[in-house]
Amino acid sequence: MNVTRPFACLVLMLAFASTLEAQQRPASPRGEAATQVGGAYNENGRYEGSWITVSYGRPILRGRDLFGSGDEYGQAFLRGAPVWRMGADQSTRFMTETDLMFGDQRLPAGEYSIFAELSETEWTLIFTTWGVKNAYREDNPDGLWGAYEYTPDRDVLRTRMDVDTIGMAADQLVIAFMNMTQDGGVFTVWWDDQVATTPFSVAR
Repeated sequence: MNVTRPFACLVLMLAFASTLEAQQRPASPRGEAATQVGGAYNENGRYEGSWITVSYGRPILRGRDLFGSGDEYGQAFLRGAPVWRMGADQSTRFMTETDLMFGDQRLPAGEYSIFAELSETEWTLIFTTWGVKNAYREDNPDGLWGAYEYTPDRDVLRTRMDVDTIGMAADQLVIAFMNMTQDGGVFTVWWDDQVATTPFSVAR
């Protein structure tokens, strides 16, 4: 039996499928950061706490020098938007099942679009009630695609993020919860050699 032709056809089909998958992959894959706070392990070994989740597009550097310095800091990827969407494509979404404290400001439980104002010395993290569009041309006056039509009238909370330049560069944007305890932790954004952080805690 000649198996050469069926084998060759199988190889071609797999190669075509791999090529198609690569073509369909978005330039900025979606990502998620999640943690639980304010709970404890029950008798079955299950942690019972409140979820905090961030859903965001994860852009890749691809050799670019994005942040720059001075008045041009961050402008290479803002592209005229008043604030940064803290990701790519759809606006970044922050969901918390419990009230949180950022400094002396209370963020009620709920779902928010988050943005950032950028400078070399500090960022401002912005929580808003703006909704999210699933496509750039979607007709939704209460939603945004990224930050191009952002206005501050729907801001819920603004808080400072300390920003540092470190000796390692993250090729793909990373949003993470660091130094977590049951009572809170540090919300962290890392891209290129810029790391921005702000502490938060569970509201009491």
